[in-house]
Amino acid sequence: MAKLDLDWLTVFVEIYKTQSVSRAAQALGMEQASASIALGKLRRHFDDPLFCRTATGMAATPRAQAIYPDVLEAVALLDKARGTPAEFLPRLAEREFKICMTDISEMVLLPRLIDHLQRVAPRVAIEAEIISSNSRARLESGETDLAIGFTPHLEAGFYQQALFAQDFVCLAASDHPRIGSKLTRKAFLNEGHISVVSAATGHVIVDKVLAQHKIQRRIVLRVPSYLGVARILAQTDLLVIVPRLFGQALASQDRVKLLEPPMALPSYTVKQHWHERFNRDAGNRWLRKTVAELFSAAST
Repeated sequence: MAKLDLDWLTVFVEIYKTQSVSRAAQALGMEQASASIALGKLRRHFDDPLFCRTATGMAATPRAQAIYPDVLEAVALLDKARGTPAEFLPRLAEREFKICMTDISEMVLLPRLIDHLQRVAPRVAIEAEIISSNSRARLESGETDLAIGFTPHLEAGFYQQALFAQDFVCLAASDHPRIGSKLTRKAFLNEGHISVVSAATGHVIVDKVLAQHKIQRRIVLRVPSYLGVARILAQTDLLVIVPRLFGQALASQDRVKLLEPPMALPSYTVKQHWHERFNRDAGNRWLRKTVAELFSAAST
């Protein structure tokens, strides 16, 4: 015997309620003949008549009465499972989202996101983590909800949405003894540089472009993140290449100045990435929509 079909079960429930095959078919928007066929299949499946004609209509047999509560619950659960996903209500929701970010995104984008969430979703919390080689697996498993930044290693196999374009600038101490408001190619080559080796991001494209143009920086210091760059710059005569938004943020707060590079440097696109398993999750969709509204090209 074939497995139970959901349509058969809905016919069973309606016949039980209406005590009529024709009224059940009408309630379900189907032909009476189709309802009768479904009833025949149910009778064979359960090896019982299920409903018998009486003066008052199709009366349920003891077997039908016994299985009705379970069938009714099964139909309700299946209808719920295949129905519209629950709506995410940010002002009432209590949920913690995990977002992996580049260190630059953490410093430049995270304050604005948190400030917004405090106003529109006061019970929503964010746990930020630095993007790493494990971020791909964590997005797949659901341990992390979203990734934001310039992350080429997440291009394949993930949903993605472009947020805004970025290019690179140079930074130096605001009182640098040899560099004024303009950075020349000669000064760029002569001065010492900080090189930021930021794991699992694509900022190595700067090195690749410089190598293609046979430009070699004099690297004095290599650091694993951008976190302490401003303090180091303010107390040394070094230069550093950073994304423009980050450079603008530092130049407005610290004793550093922003300088346009004396050669063409590459640009890139900051994106948000998420796994297809959570593409329809109501909370994840709301978070992605919020990030896009805050940081899309039109809003930056």
